[in-house]
Amino acid sequence: MKYADVPAPVREYLLYLETVKGRSPKTVSEYHVDLRSFFRFYLIYEGLVPSDTPFSEIDASVVTLDQIRSITLKGHIYGYMKFLMDDRDNKSDARARKASALRGFFSYLKDENMITDNPADKLSLPSREKKLPKHLSVEQCRQLLSVIEGKFGLRDYCIIILFLNCGMRVSELVSINQGDFRQKTVTITGKGNKQRVVYLNSACLDALEAYQNDLSSDPEKYHRKPGEKALFLNKNGGRISTRGVELMLEKYLKASGLSGLGFSPHKLRHTAATLLYQEGDVDIHILQKLLGHENLATTEIYTHVSNKQVAGAVEKNPLAHETMKKK
Repeated sequence: MKYADVPAPVREYLLYLETVKGRSPKTVSEYHVDLRSFFRFYLIYEGLVPSDTPFSEIDASVVTLDQIRSITLKGHIYGYMKFLMDDRDNKSDARARKASALRGFFSYLKDENMITDNPADKLSLPSREKKLPKHLSVEQCRQLLSVIEGKFGLRDYCIIILFLNCGMRVSELVSINQGDFRQKTVTITGKGNKQRVVYLNSACLDALEAYQNDLSSDPEKYHRKPGEKALFLNKNGGRISTRGVELMLEKYLKASGLSGLGFSPHKLRHTAATLLYQEGDVDIHILQKLLGHENLATTEIYTHVSNKQVAGAVEKNPLAHETMKKK
């Protein structure tokens, strides 16, 4: 049984997120882990498991709907938040995610008339630590692109140039099919199966043309499987996986001397967004649409002010070039 280690109402909620809400497997997996953690704590809080039971071995599936109805904000939920800080050493980001999972779950139960009162309704999310998104500089981007070579070099160059120019998620990129292109655009499917149109600049179009010419001129290189519609293929002729893209990028990061700096496909997405905002002077609302963010607040992380912008602002002061007059 899927999600057999959590209470039955949690299983129903997770399947609802998958099938009705269309949440990504990664998101549902995180909710699964977070809600399982809460109900393991619930059993500890209520004294329903031996005190020496390892946390990872507590069977949360035994919690019933009647027990869930007894959960309170000030007792169980606040106790869980304190447990996460004191015993699990969870930082604010992790606690905020777990709190969000609880709010979503209990809201679902209330909507389904499984509970009459939502104990998490007034639960405030812990303040998240604001971290600047890690990204490559323009020089580092060129350094990375300069080392791409080999049998699948044209494919790899095309993948990385799309990341750096369009800010796609890796899941979006690997899902692109050959028929998704229309003139200078590509339709991609983002979170929640929402589609958006991404416009391609000359660097992307040139890279795509070179890769597609390689596909057609040397079909034996890729061995496309019958019926395979994917644009980006792996060496076996199937759709390249997100892990395949990660391994490919790691290879070129190492070759360019950029390994060990925390860069990943998602950091290439951050790079595109940051460069567009800081160097390309792109409006924040346009950037939001390009990245496929549902909320503008998500996009605003890229509006951090760079040292270059600060220096430029100081130079614009009308007294910036004033000098002391000699007497």
